Formats: sequence, structure tokens, C-alpha cells
Amino acid sequence: MPDVKHFDPDVTLDQVVNLFWQRGADTTGIADIVQTTGLSRSSLYATYGGKAQLHAAALDRYLQRQSRPVFEALAADDRGVPAIAAFFERLVAARCSGEHARWGCLVTNTHATAGGGSPEIREILDRHHDALRAAMRAALEVARAKGQIRAGLELGAAAEALTLQAYAVNLRSRAGAEAGVLMEGVRAVLDGFVATEEK
Repeated sequence: MPDVKHFDPDVTLDQVVNLFWQRGADTTGIADIVQTTGLSRSSLYATYGGKAQLHAAALDRYLQRQSRPVFEALAADDRGVPAIAAFFERLVAARCSGEHARWGCLVTNTHATAGGGSPEIREILDRHHDALRAAMRAALEVARAKGQIRAGLELGAAAEALTLQAYAVNLRSRAGAEAGVLMEGVRAVLDGFVATEEK
């Protein structure tokens, strides 16, 4: 007879996402996962593979459920620079208060550790980066059309800078940085992009 699972793999994966997100995948052992999910090692391995495969699945789930909706909303926002500022305001608020305060970002946390070493995980990290950078570029293109940013600003480089700023917010908030300090840094970067008459 085929093996019948007596648990919901999606619910378990959500538990693992939160566990890796809060504690860090590199410092979370299989014993921690077993304790959190209530599953045996054999059930975990049979369903998800080893820890690296489970980490990749958790990252992909995080990208689809946490990151992509936010990126898509930014790319579709027609306000230009105010849309980028609002993105960062929401990011800082989420990182410094609420249910997941001081957890940082699962993707950024993985960038900052050895956890991004496997090709499968690296591919997910790159997809996340490309999606965020594309959303930033889309917002900058709107800003250019509205005359909000200075002439000659290279949009690809500016989008990359804003993407890196998002990583910085994620890392510094996890380390305890205050929301006001984080937003001051964001505004300083945005001020460097804005046309003189917009400042």
C-alpha cells in the first residue's frame, strides 16, 4: 500500500518558514524542526528531502507569499517616488513592529549566511533579487515620466541601489535598529535621486 501522510505538508512548510525566518536556517537543526512540527525525521525526509531541500522549499514559499505580492503592488503603483517611499515605510514598519518584528527577511537572512551556497537556494535568492529590482525599476520609470527624478539618473543602477537599501533595512532591523534611523537612511538615498524642483 502507498504511504498515506497524516499531516498537511503545506501547513508544515509554513511552520518551517516561520522557524527559519525567526531563528535562521543555518542555526536551526533537524531536531528543532521535528520539535516544532511534531513530525518524525523520516516523515520530513520522505516529504521534503534533506534540510537543504527543505530550506529551498521554505524560501520559495516565502518568496511567493511574502515578497511577490509586495513587489507586484510596487510595480503597479503609479505614484513614482512616493510609491517607493511608501514601500520602504511599510517595510520598516513590518520589520520593527508587529507579528514578525526583528525577524528581518528570510531571503536577506539567507544572503547573510552560508545558507545560500547550494545552486537551488542561490537560484531562489537570485529570483527574489531580480523581482525586487524590477519592481524598483518600474517605479523609477514612472517617476521619470512624471519628472520626479533628476536628469541622467541611470535607472538600472538606481534600482539596484534601492534593492540593496531594502536588504540593509532587513539586516539592521533584525539587529535592533530603530525605525526612525532606518527611514532617515532611506530618505537620504531617495533625496539623491529626486529632481531639484521636487525636493
